Amino acid sequence: MKLDARDALRRGATTVAAARVAVGVVALAWPALPSRPWVGTGTGEAGGDLPSRVFGRALGGRDLALGLGALAALRQPDSTSGAPGEQRPASAWVAAGALSDAMDVAASLAAWRELPRLTRWLVVGSAAGAALAGAAGAVALQSAPGSASADLSGT
Repeated sequence: MKLDARDALRRGATTVAAARVAVGVVALAWPALPSRPWVGTGTGEAGGDLPSRVFGRALGGRDLALGLGALAALRQPDSTSGAPGEQRPASAWVAAGALSDAMDVAASLAAWRELPRLTRWLVVGSAAGAALAGAAGAVALQSAPGSASADLSGT
C-alpha cells in the first residue's frame, strides 16, 4: 500500500498530538520537568520553585487539552463535504497546537537572553519543529480529498 504525502502528514499530526498528550501528563505530574529547561528555576518568595511548578502545570493542562482534542478529531473519518471554506475539525485542532507551539517559540525568542543558556536551544528547536509539523499537518487535513490541493505527493 502506497502512503501518500497526505496520509504521512496525518500520521505525523497524530504523532505530534500523542506526544503533546504525553508532555501534558508528565507536566501535570512533575511540572518542573518541562518548565526548568525552558525558564529555569523559580525565584518566588513563596516556596522557591513555585513559579516553575505553576508554569509547568499550566503548560501541561494546555498540551493535554490540545493533544486530546486533536487525537479525538483525527480518529473521525473525513465526513465533511469538502465545500470551499468548510473547516475540518482535525485541521482546526492541529492548527491550534501549531499556533501554541509557534507562540512558545516567539515568547522564548523574546526572552532569549534570560533563558537558561544550554536548554533554550532544545526548547526553541523542539517547539519550532512541532509548529512546522503541525502547520503542514493542518494544511493537509484541511485539503478536501479529490481536490487539487489534496494531492500533496507531487504526482
